[in-house]
Amino acid sequence: MATRRGFLAGLMATGLTPKVSWADAGAPAYLAAAQLPDGAYNLFGLTDTGAEVFRLPLPDRGHAAAAHPTRPEAVAFARRPGTFAVVLDCAGGRIHATLEAPEGRHFYGHGAFSPGGDILFTPENDFENARGVIGMWDATAGYTRLGEFDSGGVGPHDTLLIPGTDVLAVANGGIETHPASGRAKLNIPMMQPNLSYVTIGGELLETVDLPRDYHKNSLRHLSVRADGLVAFAMQWQGDVTDSPALAGLHRRGGDMRFAMADAESHRRMEGYAGSVSFSDDGDRFAITSPRGGLVQVFSSDDAALVDTVESVDVCGVNAGPDGFVFTAGTGLISTPGMDLSRHAVAWDNHLVRIPSPVRA
Repeated sequence: MATRRGFLAGLMATGLTPKVSWADAGAPAYLAAAQLPDGAYNLFGLTDTGAEVFRLPLPDRGHAAAAHPTRPEAVAFARRPGTFAVVLDCAGGRIHATLEAPEGRHFYGHGAFSPGGDILFTPENDFENARGVIGMWDATAGYTRLGEFDSGGVGPHDTLLIPGTDVLAVANGGIETHPASGRAKLNIPMMQPNLSYVTIGGELLETVDLPRDYHKNSLRHLSVRADGLVAFAMQWQGDVTDSPALAGLHRRGGDMRFAMADAESHRRMEGYAGSVSFSDDGDRFAITSPRGGLVQVFSSDDAALVDTVESVDVCGVNAGPDGFVFTAGTGLISTPGMDLSRHAVAWDNHLVRIPSPVRA
């Protein structure tokens, strides 16, 4: 019986090699990093219902991943302040390339591709100069380093491409760190988080600072709706009893709107939002708190609280067929009101969705 490998070998010999797609990797809906019971770390491909499609080993603890828009490649990033990222061939089950942060830089655990997937952008810390940069890597030439540009602030933790544009939204957390001090935060009294918009060519278009009363609310994670509306999640660096809002919305050229709830709901989040995502229809957005074991769901129209979901150690969230899908350190994958699956792993912070047109 002819095998797919033999078929591909024949096509290669005739110069008719088919384009490999995410379908060749089992058409996963999501990517998520996790720790196994033996202490090893893997990156998983998951279906919409939380079933495992594949798992690939990571050299250390992962944080988030970036899915290539056309090829079945995932760039898995080390947890801050890591200096490695691995490009995984999810169809072939191998490491395609390894990225090492340049001297004087470290990654923040996130990345994003240019519209066609030719360039990978990585938020990085220029730690000797307390400056945020966005690294550029050539995905057409083995992910060689192309250069970098300013992120528009300090501590750029996350970045996402605004759909249909060549503009990146960047969450500059405002926190100065240095590898010599581990994960210590060095400038809390003077931190200045902001949301910036910068072209993929490095032109800073807009910077939006948080109000003075919110300057200790570190912008960390982003979700972007198809029409360019940005949802952001924050982590409070002040007195946890202050219980501020931990999420908000912004559209270029406008003002930030903060997602407000009652004081008790804010208190239960314990000053920490781990991830953020719009729902599948974009009408709602959610933030998670592993510390509080709680999800807050807000309306995208007015940023008002519309629902809460209890889940122990919940952190990963993304759009799903029924609105949202959540992952937790307990191994649980769920939607609001329903458990989908449970795995013998501890899911890490993020659940990354591979857009459905890419998976087809």
